[in-house]
Amino acid sequence: MKLTVFGATGGTGTEVVKQALSRGDEVIAVVRDRSRLTVASNDRLRVVEADVMEPSAISPFVESRDAVVSALGSREGRAPTSVCADGTASILKAMENGQSRRLVVVSANGPFIDDGDGPFIRYVGKPIVQRILKYGFADFVAMEEKVRSSDSDWTIVRAARLTNGRQRGTYRTELDRNVRGGVKVSRADLAEFILRALPDHTFFHTAVSIGY
Repeated sequence: MKLTVFGATGGTGTEVVKQALSRGDEVIAVVRDRSRLTVASNDRLRVVEADVMEPSAISPFVESRDAVVSALGSREGRAPTSVCADGTASILKAMENGQSRRLVVVSANGPFIDDGDGPFIRYVGKPIVQRILKYGFADFVAMEEKVRSSDSDWTIVRAARLTNGRQRGTYRTELDRNVRGGVKVSRADLAEFILRALPDHTFFHTAVSIGY
């Protein structure tokens, strides 16, 4: 599979690139600073520096690709941010220009409360976290709205709290609802699911929550 990965220098993006290469995929990693990419050089890896906010700058790297993965994330802590929403809007525009359709974006389950959540998470845990991380969560919500309104074959992956733990290979997922009790998941397992979901039409046009 020919993949393009945005946010490749982040924890999740790095895992996606590494695992994609290990299974034989051809990967373009679009980064702001190639010196921050910790993935070893590989004949099937092309690293390009480009501004994700400029559709014309990234269009050549999403043209005729089998899939595009966005693992964009803000580095601003608790400050206001729109990097996910604006970056994803730019990616979608570039995909239109390049006639690419398959898109998977990484989001979080924190901004969303539904019947998949237990009483404590619904009424205590998430309301507290939503106040603390309100700007980052608002960015995810805006990003999801842009993805849902697009013509792409999209999947939104809502991750639980991310860890740097090992790849277990076992996790739970739910379609369009949160995973009951799934409060964390490793970036390695998140990346494994993303790659598994890319060709699977079961996950087209849906939000998938993932957690242990």
